[in-house]
Amino acid sequence: MSFAIVHSRALRGLDAPAVTVEVHLANGLPSFTLVGLAETEVKESRERVRAALQTSGLEFPHNKRVTVNLAPADLPKESARFDLPIALGILAAAGCIDVARLDGYEFAGELSLGGELRPVHGALAMALAVRRSRDGTAATRRTLVLPRASADESALVGGLAALGAGHLLDVVKALLPGELADRSSLHEARAPERIAAAVEPDFADVKGQAAAKRALEIAAAGRLSLLMVGPPGTGKSMLAQRLAGILPPLTHEEALESAAIRGVARAGGYSLEQWGRRVVRSPHHTATAAALVGGGSPPRPGEASLAHHGVLFLDELPEFPRAALEALREPLETGRIVVSRAARQAEFPARFQLVAAMNPCPCGHLGDAARACRCTPDAVLRYQGRISGPLLDRIDLQIEVPAVDAARLAAAADGEPSAVVAARVLAARGRAMDRQGTANDALAGEPLERHCRLDPASSAFLQSATARLGWSARGYHRILRVARTIADVEGLADIATAHLAEAIQYRRVLP
Repeated sequence: MSFAIVHSRALRGLDAPAVTVEVHLANGLPSFTLVGLAETEVKESRERVRAALQTSGLEFPHNKRVTVNLAPADLPKESARFDLPIALGILAAAGCIDVARLDGYEFAGELSLGGELRPVHGALAMALAVRRSRDGTAATRRTLVLPRASADESALVGGLAALGAGHLLDVVKALLPGELADRSSLHEARAPERIAAAVEPDFADVKGQAAAKRALEIAAAGRLSLLMVGPPGTGKSMLAQRLAGILPPLTHEEALESAAIRGVARAGGYSLEQWGRRVVRSPHHTATAAALVGGGSPPRPGEASLAHHGVLFLDELPEFPRAALEALREPLETGRIVVSRAARQAEFPARFQLVAAMNPCPCGHLGDAARACRCTPDAVLRYQGRISGPLLDRIDLQIEVPAVDAARLAAAADGEPSAVVAARVLAARGRAMDRQGTANDALAGEPLERHCRLDPASSAFLQSATARLGWSARGYHRILRVARTIADVEGLADIATAHLAEAIQYRRVLP
């Protein structure tokens, strides 16, 4: 047999399209040709595969013309994930392993020069793609074979057959012809037991700031965005760090999506210890637009996508580049990011909860009772003007965080623990899910009108406030969502005027 086909997967954003690795051995001048829009990392597979086969005691066809085609030819292929399928294809074409057995598997893995299998990024994305491709036909009931660590990660998907291997020879033993095959050389992938919850910073440590803690509770209940404005050292960062501790637990599918998006990112990556935890991303204010929303070639997810189903905390908001902040406007509305480049396009989910903090002026003490502000009115306007109106319009809650007096700082902490607040948040989120099947931040169009219906007095009150304050239609609808969330936190079915009044107070910090 001089021809073999091995099944594998590429990565394109969070998608993992199927790739067929075709290997042909022919007579002629000895060569090793790899075609199929392979990038540099894939082209280097030729040397890794040759060395891995030789050091493992396996035969490499030195006197043959070896041609490897990665189909489809118009799909870009990157990373070293194709090392294992290429090596197996060569062995199958040379008759060393059973070609018929290959059809029941999909392979991915990087080979060391000694034949050991190294983990690949994007294992969860591949596992999700394999699960989606199953339509009940024999051709799609394939077992995923990965390096051992990657296989355990893919087992988190559930309902998927996955095997792990530590060495090329382990895979070869399972694919030998006839009775020589020994599948016991492959490790049955097992999802890890649920990791114990991380110890999150507690709300009980925060002294004072009752209004800010109330706003954080509302933001958590409705999955709403929040901007905190106040002098330096008033606890804005301390409050933001405690938001993740009061958010509802991730569902299994949300945990999979969160882990998959981090798994395809090469920087940082994903570890099994992070499974099921809300991620909090805190990029530095020097981050570029590409760092926040994604970019590069091939496209990589940015901080907004890495914070999917988690918290994106932007401290010192006006110090971020204007282009980077404006790039967040679309994902705040749609919950997704499309990164387009000349050669390819990738879509990443970005349903994150934005929490931002800023000083009210360059010196930071505008409105501070303890210290006088040194800034001129023009300097204050220029500083606050770094946050564009359209971006500010997309932030649901905007609150002031004043300085805490010395007497309060010296007193014992008297706040509620995070566990108590989290229980109220979970109950409020549950009311929203039972009513409309989604968190309140996703309410739009007819569902927004149906679930945020107002009585005549409340409607007149909101219309008057909208006209007086000059809000856009977006601002009007965000007030409704915030008021709906406040009613949920208080366990009420209907929105009252008091809920609207409180919601209005959360949109009057910056002009």
